[in-house]
Amino acid sequence: MLTTFKAKATKLENGMQVETVSRNFKFLIDEPKKLGGTDIAMSPVEALLCALGGCQAIVASAFAKAHNVTFEDFYVEIEGDIDLAGFMGKKGVRPGFQEIRYTMHFKTNEPKEKMEKFVEFIERTCPVGDSLENNVKLVNAGLVLE
Repeated sequence: MLTTFKAKATKLENGMQVETVSRNFKFLIDEPKKLGGTDIAMSPVEALLCALGGCQAIVASAFAKAHNVTFEDFYVEIEGDIDLAGFMGKKGVRPGFQEIRYTMHFKTNEPKEKMEKFVEFIERTCPVGDSLENNVKLVNAGLVLE
């Protein structure tokens, strides 16, 4: 069953600030001062890292019982490398992440082998991770001049 998710990003007047909205939820995106922003919110690439970790945490929580896995606590540490020369327009340099690394932390009494299999399941099931890993098709659906 195909489900469509929607979001809207509106450039605000102050610096690089952007208000993002999906359903009834909002958050701001900005850039650090060294990249021309006001540094009042995370950058889009930091939000992407958070989306990956959040998705992995939701998959872990949603499917733990079905996999007979218990844990008291779970968090993900995520980092990624971007060559900012690509963002600044240097030819031949990609503007996006070159690599994203994450470490999943579980507080559990489960055996390591069982948890490794559960982590493999999380990696296979996380929609954000799948989208990053498998080059989701981006489609420009049009341009509207108002």
